[in-house]
Amino acid sequence: MTPDEPDVPRRVRVTAPRTAARVRGASFPVAREMAEQSEVGQLFVASLIRSQLRLALVVAGGFLVILIGIPVLLAVFPDINAVTILTVPVPWLLLGLGIYPLVIGCAVLYVRSAGRNERRFQDLVDDD
Repeated sequence: MTPDEPDVPRRVRVTAPRTAARVRGASFPVAREMAEQSEVGQLFVASLIRSQLRLALVVAGGFLVILIGIPVLLAVFPDINAVTILTVPVPWLLLGLGIYPLVIGCAVLYVRSAGRNERRFQDLVDDD
């Protein structure tokens, strides 16, 4: 450059590397199906509802089996009524302290499994 020429910045071209474009067929996203309330969208929602209902019935059934099992256990083995721990009868401990961890455990199991069902459904909906 000579002193007579003004300082002209050089032009620089910035480009990104070419990436393989995702080939998109004639897909019809699930979200669009649900928004249009088509039969396919209703099928997906019904599937989610069915899976959540099945989960609720399994967790409630297991809870009831264990809940009913404790009094049945006490009726089948009446000798347990005579056993005490720190002057507290074992049946009282089973019914008083044993139920709460059972309720919390069933609730945690249900919430985690229901969340997993909903995440799977959301992945299906988001998958264009």
